Amino acid sequence: MHHDPAFAKNLLPTLMEACNGHLGDVSWFRADWQRGGASTGRAMWTTAEAPPQEVVVKFPVIPRELFWTRRLQTPGGTRPKSIPHLFASGITLGHYDLAWLVMERLPHGPLGLRWHKDHIERVADAAARFHAETDTLPVDSAEAKVEDWASLLEHARESIRNNRLAQKPRWADAVKLVQKRHGQLVERWRGRDTTHWIHGDLHLANAMSRSSSQSGPVILIDLAEVRPGHWTEDAVYLERQLWGRPDRLEATRPVKSVAQARRRHGLKNEPRSHELADVRRALMAATSPAFLKTEGHPRHLAGALDQLEAAMGRLRM
Repeated sequence: MHHDPAFAKNLLPTLMEACNGHLGDVSWFRADWQRGGASTGRAMWTTAEAPPQEVVVKFPVIPRELFWTRRLQTPGGTRPKSIPHLFASGITLGHYDLAWLVMERLPHGPLGLRWHKDHIERVADAAARFHAETDTLPVDSAEAKVEDWASLLEHARESIRNNRLAQKPRWADAVKLVQKRHGQLVERWRGRDTTHWIHGDLHLANAMSRSSSQSGPVILIDLAEVRPGHWTEDAVYLERQLWGRPDRLEATRPVKSVAQARRRHGLKNEPRSHELADVRRALMAATSPAFLKTEGHPRHLAGALDQLEAAMGRLRM
């Protein structure tokens, strides 16, 4: 469903009724960083027991986002440490099967709007907190993401042939090497431990804060991609955003930051998890040319190629 201000406005009385009169008038907006088709608005939440509070209204949301936002709330009305506090939610509005959320409005962020040297360490800590809070919840590993790496690599080679990429010969050689080692790489990756939950969409645009843009704990938003997996998936996904900025990458080391944060929060890392991160790096970087519409910025591609060659150099297979 696409963002439709008129549709959202028409459903507002139904939403306010579902919130038992606690929800005030909603001001709808679409942020520059927002992805997907949800309508998002700001409002005030008023009760007799507490001062009015600013909230964010969001609908429609996919069932997974609703499920996890509800699941990670803390008892007694205290605010969760890793995700926004939920004031109200539902799976229908009027005659529509339409999931919706009313959450606290986080005053600072997203962190992606302005770079600060502490961003990565703070997001890494939030990821580790999320991993720790979900660590005892049951997991069905069969739901872990399974990419068709052979097909993606073939698309990448085709894209390299058909487009005017900088460093075209280097790209061709690097992807050819990954294809040659495809079986070993994919076997190693698919053999990872997927009996844990990951955020699945860990990036700076999904990082907010209750305290400050430049300090304090980060709150993660957008739980639509939560799934079983290995923590290196979150870590390399966070790192990938900096591939086009080697200066920032050298100064922050996202995968190392997540690993250290996990240890601080009492979680174990596999002895060779750095190798698993390299496998993930190599596969993701090698398939970048298959996604030129979203990953085709020359600076990002140059960084991806450097990451690909470095990862393959470190992996002995």
